[in-house]
Amino acid sequence: MKLSRVELFERVRRDRRVDPSVSVRELARRHALARRTVRSALEGAVPPPRKAPPAKSSVLSPAMGFVDAMLREDLSAPRKQRHTIDRIQQRLMVEFDFDGASYSTIRDYVQRRRPQIAAEARNRAVHVEGMVPQVHAPGAEAEVDFADVWVRLRGELTKCRLFTLRLSYSGKSVHRVFSSQGQEAFLEGHVEAFRVLGGVPTRHIRYDNLKPAVTQVCFGRNRVESTRWVSFRSWYQFDPFYCMPGIEGAHEKGGVEHEGGRFRRKHLVPVVEVDSLAELNERLERIDAEEDARFVHGNPATVGFRFGEEQGLLRPLPAEEFDCGLTLTPLVRRDSRVVVRQVYYSVPARFIGRRVRISLRASEVVIFDGPRIVDRHPRLTRRFAHHDILDHYLEILLAKPGALAGSAALAQAREEGAFTALHDAFWAAARTAHGDAAGTRALIEVLLLHRRMQAASVHAGLKAVLEAGAASPELVAIEARKAESAGPGALVHGSGDQAPPEQEAEAAGTASNVISLRPRHTTLPDDSRPPPSVAAYDLLLSPRMKGSSA
Repeated sequence: MKLSRVELFERVRRDRRVDPSVSVRELARRHALARRTVRSALEGAVPPPRKAPPAKSSVLSPAMGFVDAMLREDLSAPRKQRHTIDRIQQRLMVEFDFDGASYSTIRDYVQRRRPQIAAEARNRAVHVEGMVPQVHAPGAEAEVDFADVWVRLRGELTKCRLFTLRLSYSGKSVHRVFSSQGQEAFLEGHVEAFRVLGGVPTRHIRYDNLKPAVTQVCFGRNRVESTRWVSFRSWYQFDPFYCMPGIEGAHEKGGVEHEGGRFRRKHLVPVVEVDSLAELNERLERIDAEEDARFVHGNPATVGFRFGEEQGLLRPLPAEEFDCGLTLTPLVRRDSRVVVRQVYYSVPARFIGRRVRISLRASEVVIFDGPRIVDRHPRLTRRFAHHDILDHYLEILLAKPGALAGSAALAQAREEGAFTALHDAFWAAARTAHGDAAGTRALIEVLLLHRRMQAASVHAGLKAVLEAGAASPELVAIEARKAESAGPGALVHGSGDQAPPEQEAEAAGTASNVISLRPRHTTLPDDSRPPPSVAAYDLLLSPRMKGSSA
């Protein structure tokens, strides 16, 4: 199979890593590359983009596993009742809904694979099943795996994934919980583990055939890897070791298989309750540090002591971390949302009809406007779920205030605590004073203050204005500015009564009182001037004489 440019770059970098004295000319000869390409590979792990079309794969690739299963069934079937090419093609069409390959393509594949599968069966027959104890050099090997774990997240029972990377020599392990085991979580788990360990194993890391890394399992230990995964391990300069598929290969990374279950039983039972996965991962990092004092069965020294022996032997980390986020450019719909992996996230209304750049990460979705971060959302994994931010819809709600009461963004803000009882009280007071539409617009003006002021300052302004019996967004802004300029210690307001001058002098520079508006005059002042004469207007009431010009 022809190697991709990423794989060629990785092999060139690995040869230079194994033998630093090898020349560019020798690397070019060894890999049949131009010296310019070799120099580019040594400068960076990611090849520069080019317009070359991707290599074509066989049309039978999606069904190769099904064909192999039929050929393995033939090993134990009677000789005259084995699959023919016609029967294989029929079963692919009827049972697996696959009709993308012709008769000749299936025939060529079966002719090549049937003797290989028979040879595999013969080789297994002469082997004795068992386990052979292994010795691992310090700093050389590690194992990675995911395990299922349930977490009560904001009161809701949620299924998550526990990522574990375990060093084979010391047993030092790093654990992180993600909402899924997608490629972003897979890569971010490695980055976190390498950061905690302070280096990368020098020989290899063992894996089962996880989808974030392996796109196709081939004969033996050959694998077709995803391009981003090849770039990632080339960036950190380590080699993978893929275990045999299924239960047959579980013993090849038995250390991490046991570690995931042990850690889950000891530290995640009963089900933990947290407000966010970030909070849980901070707790797991402290637990990992405390577990340096434990002993692994059969070792007389602690995990921390043995890790100290191998930490200096790990390969140093690169100067910069790998960007694990997947960059997407979805179109912002008329409801001010984008669709990412069948999940809906709100975007500021000014981007409606435009494409925005989004970084899809393991635990969050980051929205960019050029190089500037516009907003962040927690990543959701349930299909057709949504996460809306009320601030993104304020410009629309100024023109459609009636849509606020039933909006999904308002319900989300109430649930997350961003829309408080103070906001509700001001909204009720504003609608009573100004009517539904004008009162709702007054509330929106207050919500817009959150863009340029701290939430505590706006809350202090709302409290002060409500205590004064007013419902004006301008007064809220004034009181919020007073609270913000007075500092965090002056966010508690008084009752709104006018203080005596001597008390005002003592309170100057410490705490601000509520602004007291002067009462408006309801009667006109006395006027001693004589009333004006209206005699000139009497002429308008007298009848005109005929022929008079007056």
